[in-house]
Amino acid sequence: MQTNFSIHQLADPNVAEAESILRKCVHCGFCTATCPTFALLGDELDSPRGRIYLIKDMLENDRPADARTVKHIDRCLSCLSCMTTCPSGVHYMHLVDHARAHIEETYKRPLADRLTRRLLAFVLPRPARFRASLMAAFYARPLAPLFKAIGGPLKPLGAMLSLAPTRAPERARYAAPATHAPDSGTTTGRVALLSGCAQPVLKPGINDATIALLTRLGIEVVLPEGEGCCGALVHHMGREADALADAKRNVDVWTREIETKGLDAILITASGCGTTIKDYGFMLREDPAYADKAARVSGLAKDVTEYLATLDLGEPAVRPELTVAYHSACSMQHGQKITTLPKQLLTAAGFTVRDVPEGHLCCGSAGTYNILQPELAQRLRDRKVANIEKTAPDLIATGNIGCMTQIGGGTDLPIVHTAELLDWAYGGPMPSALSERHAGAA
Repeated sequence: MQTNFSIHQLADPNVAEAESILRKCVHCGFCTATCPTFALLGDELDSPRGRIYLIKDMLENDRPADARTVKHIDRCLSCLSCMTTCPSGVHYMHLVDHARAHIEETYKRPLADRLTRRLLAFVLPRPARFRASLMAAFYARPLAPLFKAIGGPLKPLGAMLSLAPTRAPERARYAAPATHAPDSGTTTGRVALLSGCAQPVLKPGINDATIALLTRLGIEVVLPEGEGCCGALVHHMGREADALADAKRNVDVWTREIETKGLDAILITASGCGTTIKDYGFMLREDPAYADKAARVSGLAKDVTEYLATLDLGEPAVRPELTVAYHSACSMQHGQKITTLPKQLLTAAGFTVRDVPEGHLCCGSAGTYNILQPELAQRLRDRKVANIEKTAPDLIATGNIGCMTQIGGGTDLPIVHTAELLDWAYGGPMPSALSERHAGAA
């Protein structure tokens, strides 16, 4: 794609990076075939190629974002399916992230939209605030249909209430910050585990299962003091200063662990967080105080399945005769290019694993997308659930808390994190989602 940026514009490293990405696009349109919003809406401007034209026009002319551009960029899920499909290596993720930051800086959203986004940025990245909001949402949940029916500024609030759990979340077995020694007393590795922000509130059993499995395998697991939200939620809302502050805080915390007792890996059990942490090196590339440290952290970041695949798990303690529909989160398959490892681990553990038709299409979660774009998110969820149920599974497995919450709202099938299933197969307890189903059936 031909570009016409000025020398002055290209002095900005973010604009220079955007220009480099734009020049790789050859207008082929392969991305339109795998874009979820284009599949739903059939509008060229709701495809990656269409959005690229909008972003190019906005940045090249050095103008503030307008309502038309914002509408179509907001509809993008950042699922990154287009990057998997693109034959030219267009790094759409970095381009749309820059566009969102430009929108945040130059466009004044309607008041209701601004308030909703500020509320999400204030609550979701902080576990204590999020837990308190869920308690309030538990009592307000019956109002969700009313807010959706009224629409307008109340529609996102209705979406938030619909996503809230129907009962109080569990409490974690393993508190943070802490260091968890191997069960045997013999240490064969040392890792940091991201506690996260939303996941430990919604489903603390995921990290509990991960810690239990790793410590049985001889791995010391540290939950470092001071670590917090990875920054993904605010990053994808264009709040770049907040995202970089989160990234720097975590880089400092993990660097301290690396330089004192050492780390073999930094493990993440929410693939949306993993995609962002693996990008810290890029996000902080222009910061002389953090560029090298961030690149080091990104190099150590691994999804939990990547790390487990390097270990000798031994023979399964139980052989669950269950059929699993494996939902590969977009951040896992498109963002991190992890496609086969989770399925291989589940198969080796004794599960029958089935691929989901249209597995490349997003479920509609996408961070805060299912709150900010509830109609499109629900259509994508219903399409995903229909495809999952075609495989006639006993349960659904995935590696991202956002997908678990989104898909779980549209099906009665139990949905379980991959790490929970592996912990069960190799000596841990049955995951609560399955034990509750088993007790109900009995």
